Amino acid sequence: MNLPPGVITILLLIASNVFMTFAWYGHLKHVQDRTWLLAALISWGIALFEYLLQVPANRIGSGVYTLPQLKIIQEVITLGVFVPFSLFYMGQPFKLDFVWAGLCLLGAVYFMFRS
Repeated sequence: MNLPPGVITILLLIASNVFMTFAWYGHLKHVQDRTWLLAALISWGIALFEYLLQVPANRIGSGVYTLPQLKIIQEVITLGVFVPFSLFYMGQPFKLDFVWAGLCLLGAVYFMFRS
């Protein structure tokens, strides 16, 4: 399957963000009774996979998107990954603030891509 570079970029950024979300926040569910050093080491191990996806995503994406566009795509993906992670994995309650934050990001996307 031959996907356009812009689509490949977005798919790699989604996958990398899943790893990063678990690296940053997953330890709050699993290793709270252990030292912060163990949590940091586990997080670094997970983050390695994030970087193995994120770096090529940005290199591929830089041929299609501007740097500010790449950044805002990443921010939208971050919220899109974090909200389900927060709700379903961490068991946090849904808040309308997720919707408001998403709408603010849509405004940011508009301004980054309008020109």
